Formats: sequence, structure tokens, C-alpha cells
Amino acid sequence: MTMGTVAAIGAQTSVSGLALAGVDVRVAEDPEAVRRAWQDLPSSVGLVILTASAAQALGTAVTEPDPSRPLTVVMP
Repeated sequence: MTMGTVAAIGAQTSVSGLALAGVDVRVAEDPEAVRRAWQDLPSSVGLVILTASAAQALGTAVTEPDPSRPLTVVMP
């Protein structure tokens, strides 16, 4: 079994440091940019790290069960 890549979506000040660990950082400063970043994630992404505001912007897109969607976690 192969692991997918890891991506992070959110404000630059919150996610930029994750790039040092090899995370695919998607800077999104407003709700529309968050939704665009989410839709543009490649199929190779297996885990998405979201800031709290990014998770709020996505709403049910990340809270409803869907096995085709990558695993998501929300930063505190």
C-alpha cells in the first residue's frame, strides 16, 4: 500500500512552516481561495491539514463521510 502526499490549506502565517516537512502548502487567505485550493488538490493527496478558518470555509465538504476524499485534520 502506498501513502499519498500531504497538503495543507490555510493562511500563509499558519501553514508556510509545514513546507519544511515536505507538505504541499496551498496558501489560501479567504474562503473562496480555500474552496479553490480544495478543488484543485491532486488525487495523490491522502491527507489534508486545514487551519480552523479553512475548515470553516469548506463546511460540510470536510465533515460528511466520503471515502473518495482525502483524510482531513484541523489545526487547533
